[in-house]
Amino acid sequence: MAMMKWDPLQELRSMQQQMEQLFEQSRQRAAGDPLEPGLWQPAVDIFEDEREVVVKMEVPEIEQKDIDVQIEGDTLIICGERRLEREESRQNYHRIERSYGPFRRTFALPAAVDQGQIRASIENGVLKVILPKRNSGQARQIEVQVK
Repeated sequence: MAMMKWDPLQELRSMQQQMEQLFEQSRQRAAGDPLEPGLWQPAVDIFEDEREVVVKMEVPEIEQKDIDVQIEGDTLIICGERRLEREESRQNYHRIERSYGPFRRTFALPAAVDQGQIRASIENGVLKVILPKRNSGQARQIEVQVK
């Protein structure tokens, strides 16, 4: 085993980053959402255009079978788990900084989403959920015919 020089300042920086993540998670959670211990939250981007709302979530090293995407009422729920490989040999690790374990994210859906047409896919460690908008309420040009 190679000897590694201990850097106490690096340990303090690591602890500061963890505390900042906890504060950020507590600030981002919606009122009434449980702050469950042990849960981590993958980073998410949400954007929309005139046709759809898109949710992109970083889910590296998470298998498709470990991700669940559901709609409950007007809420999109994405949960899953990133598993640590060979947990039984954890004592052989020198450092574990990435988060592992279960996660759960919930998002309120806009009223204009067509829930029957929602699609989800994973590519290059990014989950992409496409929420098509309903056509109702959009302006439409009506041609006036002369008789």
